[in-house]
Amino acid sequence: MMNFDLLVHTIHDTHATLQQSAIKAINKHLTIRNWLIGFYIVEFEQKGEDRARYGERLLDELGTALQIKGLGSRNLKLFRQFYFAYPQIVQTASAQLKRAEIGVSEKSIGINKFDAEMLHLLAASPTEQTGKPDKLSSDLLTTKLSFSHLTLLLPIKNQIKRTFYEIACIKGNWSVSELKRQINTLYFERSGMSLNPEKLSLDVQENAEKVRVSDIIKSPFTFEFLGLKSRDTVYENDLEQALVDHLEEFLIELGHGFCFEAKQKRITIGDEYFFIDLVFYHRVLKCHVLVELKTDEVKHEHIGQLKTYINYYKKEIMLEGDNPPVGILLVTDQNKALVEYAVADTDMALLSANTFLNCQVKSNLKYL
Repeated sequence: MMNFDLLVHTIHDTHATLQQSAIKAINKHLTIRNWLIGFYIVEFEQKGEDRARYGERLLDELGTALQIKGLGSRNLKLFRQFYFAYPQIVQTASAQLKRAEIGVSEKSIGINKFDAEMLHLLAASPTEQTGKPDKLSSDLLTTKLSFSHLTLLLPIKNQIKRTFYEIACIKGNWSVSELKRQINTLYFERSGMSLNPEKLSLDVQENAEKVRVSDIIKSPFTFEFLGLKSRDTVYENDLEQALVDHLEEFLIELGHGFCFEAKQKRITIGDEYFFIDLVFYHRVLKCHVLVELKTDEVKHEHIGQLKTYINYYKKEIMLEGDNPPVGILLVTDQNKALVEYAVADTDMALLSANTFLNCQVKSNLKYL
């Protein structure tokens, strides 16, 4: 006999289980779609009847013609690279196409028709190494790793090294940021040099940041795949959300001349996405003001992150007549000594909040 508490528990568990299943399905379909796009591009480059007409301009022309969010030339290049790096995904892609019974118009170039020709092309993809033990199976890759994880692994040319990170990431259920941290701190190389790699592995996995299923939905790749708008993003930073909820009051506190431009402004540096918490344009000072919000004490990586955004705006966004952009770092706890060392080799001054709001800004970084 079910009581009320059991009813609540059962519904909660059912919701959580099926929600996670749905999110994982979205990620798998996104990964397969991106691989197939890479496959189609390569097939056209090799066999397309009018491929010579486009040449090196193919991805630019294709991005313009598609007019699909997230399918610009930069991502198309990424998907092409993804196809070459993970040929074994042909197994899952082919099976998915059979289940979906995909069909296209007669105007198609012919390489993506759901027929024997299409399946033959997929079967003929470069999979000669798929069965080797140094490559993970297609199902493992598409179900256990998000596409954001896979994009971090693409630049790794050494197959053994890449597989090492794939296995470690799956075993430890790492978040994207954790995988990036382990790659940047040379975990593979450290493991090879360690006298006790098993102990190192236990230490790494014990302290690793775990992935949350909701992180997959918040990925920019997923938002673009689902056709969601950037304002639908769920923000993790409580301080940022509070400021956004009270934006009018925040602008008044900042002072005269601030014009709100964007929240969670997405920029692309190399092949990686970054998000600037708040972006303003100051019509009196004639410069962009970039605001980063942190709910903990200031850390050197916060300052480095903001400096990167400032330099990006200087090079890519700043127009003739603009003054250099200004960065504001809002934190809950100050460590002025750290900031002094972090900006010691620059012209970046340290100003209090009141000083910043009441003076002409001349330096590139302001610390509140």
